[in-house]
Amino acid sequence: MAQKPSIPKGTRDFGPVEMAKRNYIFNTIRSVYELYGFQQIETPAQETLATLMGKYGEEGDKLLFKILNSGDYLNKIDDQELTERNTLRLASKICEKGLRYDLTVPFARYVVMHREELQLPFKRYQVQPVWRADRPQKGRYREFYQFDGDVVGSDSLLNEVELMQIVDTVFTRFGVRVQIKINNRKILTGIAEVIGAADKIVDITVAIDKLDKIGIDNVNAELREDGLTDEQIQKLQPIIMLEGTNEQKLNTIAEVLDSSETGLKGVEELRYILNTLGSVGSGSATALNNELQLDLTLARGLSYYTGAIFEVKALDTPMGSISGGGRYDNLTGIFGMPGLSGVGISFGVDRIYDVLNALDLYPKDSLQTTQVLFINFGEKETAYCLPIINKVRAQGIRAEIYPDGAKMKKQMSYANAKQIPFVVLAGESEMEAGKVTLKNMETGEQVLVSPDELIAKLS
Repeated sequence: MAQKPSIPKGTRDFGPVEMAKRNYIFNTIRSVYELYGFQQIETPAQETLATLMGKYGEEGDKLLFKILNSGDYLNKIDDQELTERNTLRLASKICEKGLRYDLTVPFARYVVMHREELQLPFKRYQVQPVWRADRPQKGRYREFYQFDGDVVGSDSLLNEVELMQIVDTVFTRFGVRVQIKINNRKILTGIAEVIGAADKIVDITVAIDKLDKIGIDNVNAELREDGLTDEQIQKLQPIIMLEGTNEQKLNTIAEVLDSSETGLKGVEELRYILNTLGSVGSGSATALNNELQLDLTLARGLSYYTGAIFEVKALDTPMGSISGGGRYDNLTGIFGMPGLSGVGISFGVDRIYDVLNALDLYPKDSLQTTQVLFINFGEKETAYCLPIINKVRAQGIRAEIYPDGAKMKKQMSYANAKQIPFVVLAGESEMEAGKVTLKNMETGEQVLVSPDELIAKLS
């Protein structure tokens, strides 16, 4: 007996229902991006290792899927090198390409290569799969999609304002209540400065980013292990536990950061974003449908971001971050083109998929493919139905005819399995009258209609 085929660990097949759901997510996000003037690009699944290596840190390099050179890829390797089994050295000789790890580095490469063609500021969105040689587990895959949007070539904080509106609009359209958390990298730098621990900025933010998961006592213990003094940790407490409205938090942190020019710059940037969102609203705190909360414990990859940072969490189902992003000042510097600032967001398609499933928020019509099935009673009846089907399809109505003259029960079971809401029956009596019978599969109601009346009812 032949062995049953399988797929690589950490990858998945998506059937028609899953694809209908995923396309609903893709189309919703895409339509919102385009409302704000973003344009779509795509980059190759493969990039040169020179592009990918060294951009994600040592651990990231280990997670890159490398592609063997075609042909005799061992022709440049001698026996001694094979015996030494130095995998990094061998890989550098037998692999010139790799699968992309994310969409950000390929985008940076794209901008540098196409700089002369781009109109700055350049607003791009991109939805493609990425690959990571990670250990597969629940919610973590080796192949998964990212849906990114970025604006490069502009320092204006209006970009941050519009990204907040994009995030809010996307989740409003999904019907998902979310909390949008916002902070600023400069504020976190300022906090480290005023407590006398500027060199511990990464340790501080990594620790306080865990506040929701491990609690204040464990955060303080971790800070102590990282070398902060009890006095420095004590100074952090009112900042970490800061409460009140966004305006009250900004006023308090501005007083705390009075001696930090960098920190005050971060406060100024956040105040602009919040005030501008308020000014485009109708007298509300912001123009958003969802809560925008200043959270000084939000950190998000500090080696990468340099200004405003944000993260989105669903309120009605347990789930990690489902979107996030921030401002970066040197996207293209890794490819020798420094000084190009940008800001971007990434929607977690797989997590959004899980949230919409958990809350049962997929619109019914987004999961339907065929709207009407024509029953096949034989050659004569099929010949009668085909011109009608053409007229129906010409009006944008999704229609199909069962290809074989199978028993009626089998054809009806097919319609039920595909959740097709209507079927059309045309036998001798219908053909003599120049009409068809339209059956509603949900109610069982049947009505005799002309082809034009059929189109009107299905529309």
